[in-house]
Amino acid sequence: MEHPASIVPAVSSGPRFGKALRFWLWLGFISFGGPSGQIALLHAELVEKRRWIAEDRFLAALNYCMILPGPEATQLAIYLGWLLHGPAGGWAAGLGFILPSAALLWGLSWLYAAHGTALAVAALFHGLKAAVLAIVAVALFRIARRTLQGWLPRLLAAAAFVALFFGKAPFPLVIAMAAAIGAAATLREKGKTPEVAPAIAFPPTPGPGMAAAARILALGAVLWLAPVAALGLWLGWHHTVVREGLFFAKAALVSFGGAYAVLPYVAQQAVAHYGWLAPGQMIDGLGLAESTPGPLIIVLQFVGFLAAWQAPGTLSPLLAATLGALVTTWMTFAPSFIAIFAGAPYIENLRLRRNRPLAGAVAAVTAAVVGVILNLAVWFAQGVLFPAKGFDAFAATLAAIALVLIGRCKWSPALVLLLCAAAGWGWARIIG
Repeated sequence: MEHPASIVPAVSSGPRFGKALRFWLWLGFISFGGPSGQIALLHAELVEKRRWIAEDRFLAALNYCMILPGPEATQLAIYLGWLLHGPAGGWAAGLGFILPSAALLWGLSWLYAAHGTALAVAALFHGLKAAVLAIVAVALFRIARRTLQGWLPRLLAAAAFVALFFGKAPFPLVIAMAAAIGAAATLREKGKTPEVAPAIAFPPTPGPGMAAAARILALGAVLWLAPVAALGLWLGWHHTVVREGLFFAKAALVSFGGAYAVLPYVAQQAVAHYGWLAPGQMIDGLGLAESTPGPLIIVLQFVGFLAAWQAPGTLSPLLAATLGALVTTWMTFAPSFIAIFAGAPYIENLRLRRNRPLAGAVAAVTAAVVGVILNLAVWFAQGVLFPAKGFDAFAATLAAIALVLIGRCKWSPALVLLLCAAAGWGWARIIG
């Protein structure tokens, strides 16, 4: 993408590109812990340890990424890579952060699709589902404790849950209504307005101009949609892979709040509307994604893989599934690169200053996301604890133990996932 030399951020003490590339690839293999852990890891490595990025620029980048749809930790990595080496650095950071988990999940998805009905694999997933339920519950508690300060955030969270769980309201509508309510409420306030970003004094940087940003957005949109258009001309517009591309393009634009927030929307569409997956398969997919490093929203790749595997059309299941995984991953993550390359120069030049409506909208969406995640937790709990055969006492016990290990004992979720999978296998051996 176009990136004029005049707006490439000056870095006087940054690393050479090769050294930074090795760092981004290394990060992609060790970035467990979800968005919060990944953001903390980026800060510890780039600001505190290596001192490649100044604290003020890191905070401004983070605040910009927080108001975008999509995976904020991935977007932050792209932004920081752009700060260091322009567009090439942004691509290196983003791909280094994404590709290891994408490759690992492709292999796990194939194992699941090809051998998931085998008794040993099914037993592993029996334990894995219990751990996933505990992970979602811990994430819900931590986000709610940090976010629901005051009566309006609590009301918005409750309303979002009721609208989704009981009213079956569309996810984009819930997010849009929360943003509108938050913006209106903030405008009415006479007290202190929350800041979207701190007032940071950056060195003056020439701005890119509206024309340059528009060209980046236009070129980015063409590149983003081109794979779906090519697949549509090849396979036909009703093929599963093409329909996945169109659906995940829409999902990418409303994925505020990260993977836990967007999963109920994807599950609603993929399971109930399109019939691509069974409810239990969505839970299995999240368990697989939790076991890999990198962005948790990579779970959408599993959906794309399995949906195409089960409805390959004239293609072989493996080819269709691989195309489904690729198009899903591209449609999910490409907008993050576009948003950073188009918007980062403005953030460096102008900063996100105090903006009452924007601050209120962001705060309200964050509160509503708590209700969205609660809806996800309840949906998962129904599938894990009350399968078709009735109440699953083993899964309930294992989920309770995992909840204590992760929430109270602070054990690594990846380790708990591994232990629960082993417990599921052992339980299957015991009961025969």
